[in-house]
Amino acid sequence: MSVHTPTPIQAAALPHLLTGRDVIGQARTGSGKTLAFVIPMLERIDERHRHVQALILTPTRELAAQVAGVVRDTAAGRDIRALLLVGGAALGPQRTALRSGVQVVAGTPGRILDHLNQGDLKLDRLRLLVLDEADEMLDRGFAPDVERIIARTAPERQTALFSATVPEWVSGVAARHLRTPAHVQVDPGVQPVEHVSHTVYDVPEGGKPAALRALLDAPSHGVTLVFGRTKHGVKRLAAQLQAAGYPAVALQGNLSQNARERVMAAFRSGETSILIATNVAARGLDVAHVARVINYELPESAALLTHRVGRTGRMGRAGEAITLLSREDEPAWRKLLRELSRHPHRRPWPGRHEPHRHTPAPPRPAAAPSSVHVPFGGRRTAAAERATGMAAPFGMNGAAPRPAAGEAVRPVIRRRSRRRSTRPGASHVTGSR
Repeated sequence: MSVHTPTPIQAAALPHLLTGRDVIGQARTGSGKTLAFVIPMLERIDERHRHVQALILTPTRELAAQVAGVVRDTAAGRDIRALLLVGGAALGPQRTALRSGVQVVAGTPGRILDHLNQGDLKLDRLRLLVLDEADEMLDRGFAPDVERIIARTAPERQTALFSATVPEWVSGVAARHLRTPAHVQVDPGVQPVEHVSHTVYDVPEGGKPAALRALLDAPSHGVTLVFGRTKHGVKRLAAQLQAAGYPAVALQGNLSQNARERVMAAFRSGETSILIATNVAARGLDVAHVARVINYELPESAALLTHRVGRTGRMGRAGEAITLLSREDEPAWRKLLRELSRHPHRRPWPGRHEPHRHTPAPPRPAAAPSSVHVPFGGRRTAAAERATGMAAPFGMNGAAPRPAAGEAVRPVIRRRSRRRSTRPGASHVTGSR
């Protein structure tokens, strides 16, 4: 790996870290923070010793895996071993790798604490501790685990804390565990990404699914990242798009580590061109060719919106962000606008025609002619199915589907009919509606 021109956060943080000073680095997602601490970290590693000398804590498995990959790429040609320690993978192989000797560990707080408690991991000779995406990690409830891990490290260690924002709880951790740190701030506050165009579309009530499909049918020079709020919601949306023939997958918390790695490998290679994800992915993805980010649902804060948008236009590249707004999103959108320094361009949805369906997977067995089965519960008429083009009309928030005009959407309830079966010898009544 070769770096010719450092990014602003790298140029600001490297001198302090190389001299051994503690650092608080604040910069937005996609600014190159990882190399800002990996380069000086590797300079401090003593290749002659096989004990853990550097530890990087991250809030998500995906981010930990990416950091470990950057460490291995940057250390190529040197006798430095890096190990990934995250949940969703067996403890045994991780324990074996630790006992064989590694100098760098990247992982999530829960799994790191597991190995510390079982005696597999020793941090008494740690030289450098990095808290990456500290605001997300501490806000996700890892603060007690992080405190327990820090208590097991060498007191003379160097500590670096990198974060997109530095709220009070992050400042409190820094005050307790960093010694006279250098404060490095790039992109202060909630700033828009200059080289990313951001358009907000007002879509009619119930029109988000059709608008999303129209956007996905438009030509794109890279992969598309679609954001929802909950893991169950993104899983449903991915299933709906798959049923319509789109190459979409969901990145959500119930996946095993191997499944997560397969999903991310397919997305990075372009084999899967549409990834549906929650805000967790905004802190865990490092894919250079994300051409477009679509906010299917709004995030909870302007900072999260900026982080989402920052998944495209990585490292100075041009990118596109699109936010879909319905009438019910209006109060939340007004709140976000108060925190943004620059408002994105807003316009009505152009009312494009219903997009063509992608070539679908082999057809499923035909359902009863009077209805179409909805895999997430409920029934709706074949006419409504054709009108929406999607198999399940649920919203991202998991609410029950809205009925089409003149149609009642009812749960599947088996009722006995008064018509008896015509089969010979049958004495029971049929279960039709």
